[in-house]
Amino acid sequence: MTVRSLFATRFYEGDLASPDLLEDLEQSCRALAEDDQAGRRWSREHGYRGYTSYASLNDLPLRDPNFADLAKALNRHVAAFTDECALDLGGKRLKLDSLWVNVLKSGGGHSGHIHPHSVVSGTVYVTVPPGSGALKLEDPRLPMMMAAPTRRDDAPEDLRTFVYAEPKPGTVFLWESWLRHEVVPGNASKGSGGKRISISFNYRL
Repeated sequence: MTVRSLFATRFYEGDLASPDLLEDLEQSCRALAEDDQAGRRWSREHGYRGYTSYASLNDLPLRDPNFADLAKALNRHVAAFTDECALDLGGKRLKLDSLWVNVLKSGGGHSGHIHPHSVVSGTVYVTVPPGSGALKLEDPRLPMMMAAPTRRDDAPEDLRTFVYAEPKPGTVFLWESWLRHEVVPGNASKGSGGKRISISFNYRL
């Protein structure tokens, strides 16, 4: 008997490997969360528990050299991931399309979603207090399983319906943009620093 695994979904985990840049990024993210009035207002109006620059600032690598340095580092990670995915880019590289800051308070999360019009999406984690929420990844076949039974608790990771990826400061997660994912609400205590800071991004052709 032969059993093969088909139609694999790749998920990349790397490390920013630059403590100095990570420290600088934390300062930049906290400054944005204080100074970006438009972003703070959008976050309040949309029930975002914390701050995001998603709807207010679209030029962070031009605005702040720390984000420019981050973009250069991410380009290398994304190039490695696209090679691992065997994507035929015609000799080109994917281009950073958008990059935004997320400062989540305890209890904050982000419901399941995808990133349309992008090829690769990801997040780099700046601060991850104990109790911060994981990144929850969903089997893309889920809508087609119809009457399929659930998986056993001891199912290997590649057969699970949901996989939870636990980050740490400096972690870089990458996935193809069609992969549905969500941020599980965390319960970090105020004594731990409380706020989970991350930077999310999209790459396109």
